[in-house]
Order: sequence, then C-alpha cells, then structure tokens
Amino acid sequence: MRNKKTIVSAAALFFLGVYTYGQEKDSIRTNKDSIKTNSVEEVVILGSRAGARSKIDSPVPVDVFNVKESSVILPQTNIGQILNAVAPSFTSTIQTNSDGTDHLDPAQLRGLGPDQVLVLVNGKRRHTSALVNVNGTPGRGTVGTDLNAIPSFALNRIEVLRDGAAAQYGSDAIAGVINLELKKDTGKLAGQISYGGNLTPTANDHTGNFDGQNIQLDLNYGNKIGTKGGFFNITWSSQFRNPTYRAGTEKGAIYNAYNAIEQRALNDGVNLSSLFTNINTTPNSQQIVNYIHQYAQGVNYFSGAQLADIQGASTIQDIKDGAGNVIQKGLQSLLNFDVTDQELAYRGLSRKDFNMQVGQSKLNNHQLFVNAEVPISDDWKVYTFGGYSLRHGVSGGFYRRPRESRTFTGSYPNGYLPQIGTDIQDLSLAAGIKGKWDGWHIDFSNTFGQNSFTYNIRNTGNTSLRFASPNEFEAGGLRFSQNTINLDFSKKYDVWEGINVAFGAEHRYENFKITAGEEASYSTYDASGNIWNGSSLRPTDFFGASLPGGSQVFNGFKPDNAVDKNRQSVAAYADIEFNFTNWLLVDAAARYENYSDFGSTFNYKLASRIKVAPDFNVRFAGSTGFRAPSIHQIYYNVTSTLFTNNQLLEVGTFSNDSQLAGLLDMPKLKQETSKSASVGFTYRIPSVNLTFTADGYFTRIDNRIILTDQFLRASVPQKAQEAYDALGINGAQFFTNAIDTETKGLDVVISHQARFSDLKLDNNFAINLNQTKQVGDVHSSGLLQSPELEKVYFSEKSRVYMEEAVPRVKASLSHTLTWKNASFYLRNTYFGKVTGADIIDVNGDGVIDFNEHQQITDKIITDLSLAYQFTKNVGLTLGVNNLFDIYPTRNLPASTNNDQFIYSRSTSQFGQNGRYVFTRLNFNF
Repeated sequence: MRNKKTIVSAAALFFLGVYTYGQEKDSIRTNKDSIKTNSVEEVVILGSRAGARSKIDSPVPVDVFNVKESSVILPQTNIGQILNAVAPSFTSTIQTNSDGTDHLDPAQLRGLGPDQVLVLVNGKRRHTSALVNVNGTPGRGTVGTDLNAIPSFALNRIEVLRDGAAAQYGSDAIAGVINLELKKDTGKLAGQISYGGNLTPTANDHTGNFDGQNIQLDLNYGNKIGTKGGFFNITWSSQFRNPTYRAGTEKGAIYNAYNAIEQRALNDGVNLSSLFTNINTTPNSQQIVNYIHQYAQGVNYFSGAQLADIQGASTIQDIKDGAGNVIQKGLQSLLNFDVTDQELAYRGLSRKDFNMQVGQSKLNNHQLFVNAEVPISDDWKVYTFGGYSLRHGVSGGFYRRPRESRTFTGSYPNGYLPQIGTDIQDLSLAAGIKGKWDGWHIDFSNTFGQNSFTYNIRNTGNTSLRFASPNEFEAGGLRFSQNTINLDFSKKYDVWEGINVAFGAEHRYENFKITAGEEASYSTYDASGNIWNGSSLRPTDFFGASLPGGSQVFNGFKPDNAVDKNRQSVAAYADIEFNFTNWLLVDAAARYENYSDFGSTFNYKLASRIKVAPDFNVRFAGSTGFRAPSIHQIYYNVTSTLFTNNQLLEVGTFSNDSQLAGLLDMPKLKQETSKSASVGFTYRIPSVNLTFTADGYFTRIDNRIILTDQFLRASVPQKAQEAYDALGINGAQFFTNAIDTETKGLDVVISHQARFSDLKLDNNFAINLNQTKQVGDVHSSGLLQSPELEKVYFSEKSRVYMEEAVPRVKASLSHTLTWKNASFYLRNTYFGKVTGADIIDVNGDGVIDFNEHQQITDKIITDLSLAYQFTKNVGLTLGVNNLFDIYPTRNLPASTNNDQFIYSRSTSQFGQNGRYVFTRLNFNF
C-alpha cells in the first residue's frame, strides 16, 4: 500500500514541472552561493569521433550522468550502485556467498552479459577483471570490468552509449560502451565524509537492527600546471564497510548423539578423535566403545531406551549376517540421531550461533586516481591518467556443522564458519600525446592495466589433515594484465555541411596467470599424513565417511591449474561522418581485428540522424559486432570439491585446449558475433524545457560463450571415464560457444526543467524494456549429443540466468527541487519481476514447470535526501536509500537451505540489505 502512495506522491511532485525525461542530469552543483542545477544542454563525445554534439542530435542513444555535481546528494557512493539506481538499462547488484564475486558486482547493460559491455576511461579502453565468474550468479561464466576499482569521486561524468559499437571500439562493445570521464578541476580541495548503515528490523545478528555500517572519505585536489591550460587532479578514497546479516535462523540438524558424547568426553580431557584415524581399521575400537559407554551416561537427556541401546552395543559398526542383514546395531547406527535443541541448551548456544554470513561482505577499499595534462606547445599536449586500488574483502561460506563429515570435530567440536579473504589489487596507467598537425587531430597513447585476485582462506581447515591442519591457507590467485597502444587520426573537411574522417590502429597485448596455492590448500591426505594417491587409506569420521581434503569452503589452485598465457591482437579502423545537409547526418564505421589465438574478424556500422523538424530528430543504426573469447575463458581451469546432491564431488573446470576437452570433442573457442539494429526519435519542446527520446533495439548474438554444467562420469564415453579416473574427478565443465540468443527492447527517456525565480525543479524519467531468449539448437559436442546432455550444456539454471534473472522492465522517476541553499531529492526506481535460478522439482517428475521456479515479484525502491549548504565551503546531506525498507520476494522453503537464504542468493533486482540511512559532510576550499 505504501508503494502505491509513493508512486502517487512522486507523480504529483513530478507534474509540478510538466512531465519527466531522462537521466540523472546536471542535478546539483555546489558553488560559493548555493546548490544549483545546470541548465546548459549536455553534449556527448562517445559514439562519434567528430567531436562533441548535443545528446538529442546524436545518431545513437547516449546517456550522460553528471557524477561530480550529483555526488552531493545521491545516496549511492560507488559507480556500480550509482548506475544501477539512475540508469534503467544498467543492472548491477551486490552478490552474497559467491566467493570472489562477493566483492565484484557483475554489471550488465540492456540485459546482455557483463563481458558484452566495454568500459573506457577518458576514452581509452579499460582492462577487465582477473576474476572468472564461475559461481551461481547472473553473468555466470563471464569476465567483466571491475567498476568498483575506480573512485566515483574522481569522475566528472559518466557517458553510457546504448548501442552496439564493436565496429568503432572493438571487442566487448556488443551491448554498448560506458565511458568514465575524470575530473579536471583545479584550484580547490574538495571532499566528503560519509557515514551510514542499514537500519532494518530484518538484520539477524546479535547487534540489533543496525548493521552494514559504512564509513567513506573522499578527497579531490587539483591545480594548474603552467599558464597554458595544464593541470593535474588527484583523488583519494577510503571505504570501510561492515557486513550485513540477512540469514534466517538455522533450523536444520546441527548435533547428533555422537557429538553430545564427544563433548562430555572433551570436558573430561578425552578427545575421541585422537583414538582413531580411520574408524574402520582402528585397533582402539574397544577403547572407543568403552569411552562412549562411559560418557553417554553424562548426557542427561538420553531416554532410558536410547541409553540402554548405547550401553548394549559392543561394536562401532553394525554386525551383519552372510546375506548382509543387520543382526545387531553398532554405535554408528545408534548415535546418528538428532539432539540439536537439547545440546544447544547444554552448551549455552542458540541456533543463531550457526547462521551463515548472508548479505554484503566486509570490505576495506583504498583508491588513488590521477588525471593530468601538460601543453608542450600551442598545438600539442601530453597527458596521463591512472590509479591504484587495494580492496580487501572477507565473505562467509557455508557453515560446517558438527554432524557433517567435512567438519573435524576433534578440533572444532561446534563446527565453524569458514571465511574467504580476497585481496584485489588494480593498477592502471595511460600516457599519450595529442595535438594538431596540418588540420589533423592526432592522438598517440599507451594504456596499461592489471587486476589481481589473491585468496586467503581463514577460520577453516583441511579436514583430511585432522589435528595437523592449519586454520588459514594461501589458496593462490588470478592475475590479468593488458597493454593497449593506440594511434588515432581525425580531420574535418568543409564539404557540404561538413565531413569528418577518422582512422587509426590498435595493438593489444594480454596476459592471464593462475598462481597455485600452498600444498595443504588443495591436497587430500591419507591416514598416514601423506598425500593421498587414490588407493591409500583415507582418514574418516566416526561414522566411516572419508574426510575431504583441501581448505574447506575454497580449495586452492593446484600446480596443474597454474598457467601463464599471452595473446595479442592488432586492429585497424576507419570512421567517416557525413553532414550532407543541416538535416541529414550519416556515420559509417568499419573495423578489422586479428587475434593471435583464434583469427580475425571484420565488422561495420552505419548510423544516421534525420532532422525532420528543428526540434524533432529520427535516428537509426545497424551494425555487426563481435566479442573475442576472453583469455580467461580459454585458459581458466580449477578442480574443486563441491557439495552437490548431498554428496561431495570433485569437479573440474577444464580449459578448451585440455586433453579431457579433446576426448569429449569440445570445439575450440571462437568469437561471439552479433548483428544489431536500432531506431528511435528525439523531440524537444524548448518553451517548457521538455525533452523526449525513445529507441527500440534488436541484437542477435551467435556462438555465445557459456560455462556448461557438470558432465558427470557416468554420462561420458569410456575413454573419457578413464581420464576422469586418472584426474580423480567426478565431473567436468567447460567454456564453449553453445547457444545463439536474440535480445529486443525499448528505451524511453523524458526530462524536464522548470525555473521559478529561486525555485528550480528537475524531473527525470527513464524506462528500459528488454527480453533475451535463446534461439535455435544448442551447439553441442559431437560426442555429447543427446537431449539429456544438451540439458547439461545449457541447463535450466543457465537459461534462467541469461533470460530471466535480470529485470525485463526497469524504470526510474526522479525529482530535484532546489531553493536557495537547500536541495531536495526524491527518486523512485521500479524493478520488474525476475525468476530465481533455484529450481524446485515439486512434482518429482523431472520436468520443471513455471510454478517450480522461484518467482521474485516487482518492487519499487524509494530514495530520499536533503542537502543544505551552510557556507560557501561546507554543506551537509541527510538521506535514505530504500526508504520503506523493501526486500525481494522471500524464497520458497525448499530454496532456503534451512532458512539461511531467506532471499535468493542467485538472483536479485536490487540486493537484500534493506533500508540504508546516511549522512554526508561536503566541503571544498
């Protein structure tokens, strides 16, 4: 009900100024007098090499978000969250319980993949992350760009090109391009100190209703260099973020009767686990039986019948006759019953003590970014920009409960919650020279970038090492580096209404590296403490289950996984823009690119804008595009112990050039190719400062790369089964060009400004409608062609992630009301319904019906903030994100993992942290 009131109130405020359009446009600007709104019409550079032009005159749709001015009042502080709130075509949410992806939010544009969006900084290609998203989240199997490695306070504005642009900018630009423009401010020190947290009754820990505290300091300083326009601008940002706790209360079985007896023995100084390594071969079986008889008497909640059965058992294992029938139960059978509630009371614990850490992860983030230019003559200048960030995050895994074989209760009688520590380092540096020569604009640059993920697994153990296991492991890591050299030329000719000719060349070198972890992080050890050879005796728990190896929650990378691979590409492009008349603009682009690892590709683009009337334009574009398989997807490989279908399985992710991939006839990776088209119009009514744009689009992608599900040993040919056995795995998954997709959608943007003396009102509305569907058949391996195995190639979960995990409808309606030194901001964001990837086969018939998917309904999130400028130097902002504390639809009981995942961990429109309140002190000197 309150959502409906929110819409009505927002609409009422909106229509104060007519109706609304657009993006978060030129919202708030602090100067010595007040917070003001810039009414100068925005110009864009992205999408054209002919220089700046107004947004509505561009032949392709480009959004412009003035981050420098709106940072005063926006509730969000990092780039991904800002774009997710203000740009309906953009989606990015914080993930939970997904290893490294907890600290890097997959970003998607127009419903396409994170690796189909190209990111530029100051117009130069930005390197991607080292992380391969192999967990159960949207964008599974992709490699995206780490937007959170760049401080938003370093930005002047963000341009988002919502159109296929691979022919202009190269690989990854199938969905569009995001350009981050750095600040050039000089002569002042600006900064902000923000503090906030999640104020919500849904917080489920021991600290009350306020968690996820976030402290952030941003500083920006710039000054002139020389007297001819040179400058430097430097930004420092530090963030300290606490985790949020959104798990329910653990309701599953935690302790069994053996755990109860074991604890009574520990209280008396006897560790039962020290009496055996493999329970099936221990020579101390009678001693163990005697101790169990002795300490069972100390468990006062055992019934008389239970205690009599325990005391009457003379063996650990069942005694069976020749036919395998049990003739006398042993202690393993008798002690495997649930005593959780009684044992919690005895130990003074509650079920909450066994909750997982579900929600945003703990994070410390430090960033430094620099932007500088120095003229060396009237026509030439040198420039450089780049930065360094260090992000340390800690996320939680699945709780290891005492009753489970993956918990060594000899060291952890109450189990433990393992933690994944991730150190993310990001380095970038661009340098170049640009200027004019004989009418030509020339730009020569070199851009280097490197991103690394290093894993440190804590509060855990290698269960197969038992008492000898450390509780912390260096698990290895990933590193990706990229170096790009560009040489660009452009020139305008006074022919017709103007012709702009541009051409250039690019060389790109990439390196991907996997570093192995320490031995204990990935190895399984036998009962003698040596590395298990596949046939030696394994250590077991009391119930005879083998103890798994490797660091629990995240196995380290093995030496066999270590790679250090390079590739390079060369490209040439040409771009010609014709202004035939003042009403007809045509832009044509072509690009040839050759990669050392898969070959070459040629792409083109044609775009046009027709000025039907002075304030009414029609525009359309058509292009081909491509995305080269990332070097990560070609060479990434790892073997992990996964808990699947209630059993521990060794599952390998194998590179496409591996021996196993050859045995299964997996084809080599090749580029994704695309065809896209768009048509739209722009309309402006200057008398009332009202602007409309609408653009429909269609994108067909062939040979889309996905990560398959797990091909289990029983489903593959005999030769491959032998390879599975030699590798010690139960299942394997691969990157492969498996499917074709089609995406269609519509973007509508409306913006309005009203000015009444000291009162200013900006209204902005935008909506994105999109739908992605698989088309045609699955491109399966020649040896793995069957209806059953095609469901492994492209599973139902993978389909949901691609087609239904991102809102098909997303809209934003915002208002900024400014009066003298005060500014009021209200935004409502509509997130359409999505489908969770958790699948529940309710009928048990193997066929997944609509009502057997997790349906997550549409929601409206309201943000509200108030800024006041006390002096020309100091201002204060108070605000709240998600004012009405809205959460996603609750999971079906079958998807909650004993009430730990109250909300889906695999699919979310806007996260699951609830209401966020904040205050921000703004200053500049």
